[in-house]
Amino acid sequence: MGARFLSEYCQCYATSRIAVKLFLPKKHGVILNIASVGGIQGARAGAAYTASKHAVVGLTKNTAYMYEKEGIRCNAIAPGGINTNISSSMTNIDKFGMQRQQTGMTTMPEPGSAEDIANATLFLVSDEAAYVNGAVLPVDGAWTAY
Repeated sequence: MGARFLSEYCQCYATSRIAVKLFLPKKHGVILNIASVGGIQGARAGAAYTASKHAVVGLTKNTAYMYEKEGIRCNAIAPGGINTNISSSMTNIDKFGMQRQQTGMTTMPEPGSAEDIANATLFLVSDEAAYVNGAVLPVDGAWTAY
């Protein structure tokens, strides 16, 4: 399972590199990564998923800093529980890990919707967010507030 998440991070990294090459000549561009509350908390998911999402957060912040003077912004959205089919993709679940995560799951609000993520996306890539750079926006119904 860890290889799958590493592959997702590598795709994010490769895509960011391509975007930077396209945006540099224009001196303008926005990169928006999808992290997770697992990337800003330690006990919201398994180890491989958590590590890969922390990597996305680090990539986001590094890219924002490195290319800020080139007119390129980079932010990330950190979804919490969103009504998707992610649970159907989970196989070989570690019973110990799942039991430990249940502590934090009791604080999770009702799942959000794809529209909640879309609205946050539209804001972060818009000119209204022109001064938002290197941010990781939790879209989680206050789950990370606990």
